[in-house]
Amino acid sequence: MHINIRTFIQQLRQENELIEINAPVDPYLEIPEIHRRVIDEQGPALLFTNVKGSDIPVVTNLFGTIRRVELAFGPKPEVLVQQLVDSIDDLLPPSPSKLWGKRGMIKDVLKIGTRAVKPSKAPVMEHYTTDVNMKKLPALTGWHLDSNPFITLPLVYTEHPGKHEHNLGMYRIEIKEEKKTGIHWQIHKGGGFHHYEAEQMNQKLPVTLFLGGPPALTISAIAPLPEAVPELMFTSMLMGDKLNLTHAPGYPHPLIAEAEFAFGGYVPPHVREPEGPFGDHYGYYSWAHDFPVFEVGRMWKRKDAIYPATVVGKPRQEDYFIGEYLQRLMSPLFPVVMNGVKQLWTYAETGFHALAGAVVRESYYKEGLAHALRIMGEGQLTLTKFLMVTNKDVDLQDFSQLLEAVLERFLPERDLLILNDTSMDTLDYTGRKFNTGSKAVMTGLGEPVRELGRTYDGGTIPGIHDVQLYCGGCICLSGPSFEDDPDFAEKLLETAARQLSDWQLVFLVDDASIAASQSQFLWTTFTRFDPAFDLYAKHEVDRNKLKYSGPIIIDARMKPFYPETVETRPDINELVTKRWKEYF
Repeated sequence: MHINIRTFIQQLRQENELIEINAPVDPYLEIPEIHRRVIDEQGPALLFTNVKGSDIPVVTNLFGTIRRVELAFGPKPEVLVQQLVDSIDDLLPPSPSKLWGKRGMIKDVLKIGTRAVKPSKAPVMEHYTTDVNMKKLPALTGWHLDSNPFITLPLVYTEHPGKHEHNLGMYRIEIKEEKKTGIHWQIHKGGGFHHYEAEQMNQKLPVTLFLGGPPALTISAIAPLPEAVPELMFTSMLMGDKLNLTHAPGYPHPLIAEAEFAFGGYVPPHVREPEGPFGDHYGYYSWAHDFPVFEVGRMWKRKDAIYPATVVGKPRQEDYFIGEYLQRLMSPLFPVVMNGVKQLWTYAETGFHALAGAVVRESYYKEGLAHALRIMGEGQLTLTKFLMVTNKDVDLQDFSQLLEAVLERFLPERDLLILNDTSMDTLDYTGRKFNTGSKAVMTGLGEPVRELGRTYDGGTIPGIHDVQLYCGGCICLSGPSFEDDPDFAEKLLETAARQLSDWQLVFLVDDASIAASQSQFLWTTFTRFDPAFDLYAKHEVDRNKLKYSGPIIIDARMKPFYPETVETRPDINELVTKRWKEYF
C-alpha cells in the first residue's frame, strides 16, 4: 500500500476524501476546532496550506472515518492475519502439499521486513541541520488550558540499551524550548521501559522522533503489540511490502526513509520537568506532572515537508477510528494468545482502558474467571479498569448486548471481584492518587438466572428527579450533584433498596438522559468512577470473602477533584463559526 503520507494524500484527493484549506489559519486553537467540527460531520481529511507562523502545511484527520482507514490499508492486512491464525493447525506438522496450498500467504509473509536505502535516495535526508528550532513547527494547541503546543502524531523510536530491541511508540511531545521538549513516557509503554533500563545504568537514552512516513507507522506505534513483536515488522506487514530504512553516518538509529521529519537526540537520566496540562483522549485535561525531557540535537526533513497532526478530546475523535481498526485487525489473535478467550473488545467511548468486554469459554464452573484474569495480565490490557465477561456469544461492539448477557447471569455474591490499590492508566484521574486506583471484574457465566427488568415502576425515590433505562437490568438515576451531597450513593442503598431491588446495575449520574446513547453512556459512566471508591453494594464478610448483594450502585457523577472536561473556548467557537464559509 502507501509508502508515505503523500501517496495516501493523493489517493484521498482522487477519492474526494480531502479538502485543501488555503485561508490563513492559526495552529493555536483554530485548526483544532475546525478539525473537531469536521470529525463530528464525518467529513474529509484537511490539508491546511496557509498556517500562521510557519511555511509548513499541516494535514489532519487522515484516519477520521472507517472508509479512510480502509483506504489507507485495504483488506489485505486483515486477511493475512486471519490466514496466519487459520494456518497454525493446518501447517502442524508441515508437508509439501500443505505448504503449496499456503503459497500465497507464504509469499506475503516473505515480503515482511526492512530494506536498506542509500541516503541519497532517502527523501528524509534532503535537508539536514543541527540548528534545530522545534518552535518553528506548526504544532497544534488543541485546548486553551494546554501548557504549550504539542506534537500529537509523534513516532518515537528507541532501542533497549542492552538488547538493542526496538520500540516505536506514540508518546505526546510538549514543545518547551527550541531544542527541548517534554516526552510523556507512560508507565506501561515500551519507550518507558527502555528509559528505565538506561537510567539504571546512569546512561542517556538515544531517541529519534519521526513525523510522517507510511500511514502504517502510525497504526504500529499505537498498536498494543506484545513486547517481543517489533513495530517496524508490524508496519511492513500492514504495508504489504518491506519498509525503507536509511542510515546517517555516526547516528545510532536507522531513519525511516519516507518520513517527513526525523529529530535526533536523547533523553537524559534522572531529569524530570513538569509536563502538561493537556486535553486528552478521555475528554478531560490531564494535569501537570513531572516527566522526562527530550534534548534535540539534529533534524532531517524533506525539503517540502508536510506536518501531520491530530486532535484528541471527548470521544469520538480520530483516534476512535484508528482504535476500532486495530481491534478488528488483531481480534483473530486473541484466541491464539489467550486460549479460551473467543472475543475481546475495549471501548473507545471510554478511552479504551476504562472498559473491556470479553466472550470466553465456560466448560467448567468459573472457568471464565480464569480467562478474565488472563486478560487483565496481558500487555496493555493490564490497565483495564473494568472488565465484563460472559460465555454467551454477543456482538461486543453493541455494549448493551454484552451487559444484558452478563446481568442475566450475574450473582453479586459470586460474580463481582474488586482489586484494590493497583496501577492505573496515567491519564485516568478517577483514582485518588496519580497512577494508582482499582480494578473490577464482573462475570456473567453459565445459564441465565433471571429475566431482566425493562420498565421502572418503583415509584418516586427521594432526591432522584429522573430515571432512565439504559438496557435490561440497568438504569440511570440523576439527583443531587456530588458537591451538594457526596454521600448520596451510599444513602441510596438504604433509602431505595426495595425500589431498586429488581435492577442489577444502577448508575448515579448528573444527567440520566445519557442512557439514550451508547457513546454518551459509556463516556459518562466508565470514565467517572473508581471501583474501590465509587461502587456501592450491601455486603457481608464471610471469613476472608466479601459477599455482595444487589443492587450494585455506581456513583458516576462528576466529582470536584476530577480534571476539567475539555470545552472549546467561546471566542474560538465564535471565530470558527464566523469564518466557516471562508475555509471551505
